[in-house]
Amino acid sequence: MILKYLQKITLLLACFITATYTAQAQGFAIKGTFKEPNGSPIAFAAVGLMRSADSTLAKAGNTDEAGKFSFTNLSAGNYYITTSYIGFKNFKSTTIALASQDLDLPAYTLEAQGSELAEVNLSSQRQLVEVLADKTVFNVQGTLNATGTNGFELLRKAPGVVVDNNDNLIVEGKNGVQIFIDGKLSVLTGQDLVNYLKTVQSADIEAIEIITQPSSKYDAAGTAGIINIKFKRNKNFGTNGSAGVGYAYGRYSKYNASLSLNNRTKRFNVFTNYSNRLGNTWNFMNLDRTQQGMRYALESNNVNDNTSHNIKGGVDFFAHKKHTFGILLNGNFSDVNSRNTSSTPVIKLANGETQQVIRAESITDMQYSNLTGNLNYRFADTLGHTLNIDLDLGQYTNSRTNDQPNSIYNANETLLLGRTNYFMDTPISIGIASAKADYEQNLWGGKLGVGAKFSIVSTDNTFNFYSVPDNKRIFDSKRSNVFKYTENINAGYLNYNYRWKKVNIQAGVRLENTISDGTLTNTNQNNNVHRNYTNLFPSAGLTYQHNQSNSWGLTYSRRIERPNYQTLNPFRSQIDTLMFRAGNAYLRPQYVDNIKLSHTYKYTLTTALSYSYIQDFFAQITEALPDGQNAIMEQNVATQEVWNLSIAYPFNVAKWWNVYASVNVSHNAFKGKNSSFVAISQTTFNFYGQNTFNVGKGWKFEVSGWFNSPSIWGGTYLTQSLGSLDLALQKNFMKDRLNMRLSFSDVFFTSPWYGKMQFGDLRITGNGGWESRQGRINFTYTFGRKEIKGSRRRGTGIDDENNRLGGN
Repeated sequence: MILKYLQKITLLLACFITATYTAQAQGFAIKGTFKEPNGSPIAFAAVGLMRSADSTLAKAGNTDEAGKFSFTNLSAGNYYITTSYIGFKNFKSTTIALASQDLDLPAYTLEAQGSELAEVNLSSQRQLVEVLADKTVFNVQGTLNATGTNGFELLRKAPGVVVDNNDNLIVEGKNGVQIFIDGKLSVLTGQDLVNYLKTVQSADIEAIEIITQPSSKYDAAGTAGIINIKFKRNKNFGTNGSAGVGYAYGRYSKYNASLSLNNRTKRFNVFTNYSNRLGNTWNFMNLDRTQQGMRYALESNNVNDNTSHNIKGGVDFFAHKKHTFGILLNGNFSDVNSRNTSSTPVIKLANGETQQVIRAESITDMQYSNLTGNLNYRFADTLGHTLNIDLDLGQYTNSRTNDQPNSIYNANETLLLGRTNYFMDTPISIGIASAKADYEQNLWGGKLGVGAKFSIVSTDNTFNFYSVPDNKRIFDSKRSNVFKYTENINAGYLNYNYRWKKVNIQAGVRLENTISDGTLTNTNQNNNVHRNYTNLFPSAGLTYQHNQSNSWGLTYSRRIERPNYQTLNPFRSQIDTLMFRAGNAYLRPQYVDNIKLSHTYKYTLTTALSYSYIQDFFAQITEALPDGQNAIMEQNVATQEVWNLSIAYPFNVAKWWNVYASVNVSHNAFKGKNSSFVAISQTTFNFYGQNTFNVGKGWKFEVSGWFNSPSIWGGTYLTQSLGSLDLALQKNFMKDRLNMRLSFSDVFFTSPWYGKMQFGDLRITGNGGWESRQGRINFTYTFGRKEIKGSRRRGTGIDDENNRLGGN
């Protein structure tokens, strides 16, 4: 079936490209060369083509090995060239008049700087956060406190991102974030995705991109937008690499190591990365709930022993200046042993007397692997035609067993009243295949983009339940089942971008057809839930560059959040003797309409106001059952309205003191569709700040922190304030090849959460946290040719997810 769809997509694209080539708009080119005073070429320097009328950027690029640059598909007009490069003064050309033919400019010679100014440039680096027109980029290398953390912990530090008590991500006050890895949608969702991100080292991550208003080019999934995690790739010619080791301690010791190798020539770029992480982690959660005249005061602690290995390798082949081919293989392997212990006194509310105490253990062994492969082809010519084709395959397996001994004692725990033991064997297998093509060309003075995507995800979930009397496992067929779920999404989009003087207009629409089948099989029943629905997702954006200091933007998009396979899976998974979790096969998607107005002052101070309306909002609900039982299930319970005001500002207090600050104020209001759902509203204030001090002689000191005021998590939990203060120190040795970082996170242990919720007659107050207060030390050694900091290369951001190195 997959090959059938691929053939259809290829045929449609071939027909479209053949038709549109005849309609392409004619443009002109400007070519030139940069040289040193001695005549040597200046390679890989960043070059900008600016419009003379308003000094706005027309196009950006960089020189090749011979110092040559080229800008194509230009309209007639007046321009000038700018560039900057280490050791040379910034350059600005005279006005260039482009009329009716291509221009081949005379070679430009850059003027050398004095040694003092050159030294300042050499020590410069990318800003911690870059607020761009379409996204916010969190550069991981810009924060020392990222040292030794994992990918999921790192998301807590990203501006505007909040992690709730169930490890859900919240952006601009909204749940429903889609995670992309190097520009590609992750097949993993829910807890499987969290487990994977916790195996990834922050040292392997280059940047985190936060896109709250994606255009029609991107998948419509994600009511809160997209978070794209970009992994590091060395882009220098020759053989290069780095090696690192690290140690962290909170309540337990943790260790990590990494190795990166890269070799690049004119024709090939070969790269590989390996990293590991091992050690114990700890977290706790306490839930005090009342229902049916009883109080259940749960206190639990969990310790995870985790060993994980990540490996990535790939090859880029620059077959021609117009054609680039690439292959990428990625593997993640993890072995986790988890032990959760809990105590639950059962208290009668009428007299406050303890009736009994339930002591439970949950011992989990889990081995999982995630294997993915990608084939990529990119075509780009000098007339503005680009074509990207991606083929992806992936396989995720999770072998998981869970042993749950539960013991019931009298009030003072001197007499054993009963014991129930359960054992569950729950393997999961997920397969994914996707094909994606994106085509762009100049048309009618603007840029036309069109594309198609086919994806299919198949999950096979087995749930084998055993009772364990007298240490003998007895299979319970009535409580065991198999859930198979397949989701096929077929999508196509059209997008057009047009610039007229100071105004830039973008509009597009995406069509997505979703076909899903979920089948539950056990001895008692065989249920099937089939869905087939098609939606249109329009998007539009308007940008006005008033002058060099002020620009305005207005964007709109409609998006969807589909239930994942975990929330649809109707397994009844026992958490302890009083609580179980089950999926909801009839859970509906939620839809959101977003509109956002933004203003940027001098390319630094950014202010944005947004409004979102979410229909069929689904949340994790805890529902009271007879005999003190609780059922946890996702349900469509409300509509949600979100207002959000965000301000971001990077600035320098002094040459040696850099500051970044971001503020988000959001108001959430819910209107319940379920009579048991208690409608709540809350205004929340979020702050993130970082101070970086260059104290001299290669030393750098950092003070950073975040704060969240009382807020709403998951539409049900009202939480109290929480935050964190982090400290870090860095020193470079051996001509900057050896880097040492020492950091301390959550110094005052203020990040644990406290909250309360109500659903019907059930009331819960709770608190929880993890091993957030840690000390870490990391060493990284870089070898081979050092990166040229004066150049800007194209990476694997979400805007150029298919652009391989050398594909410009």
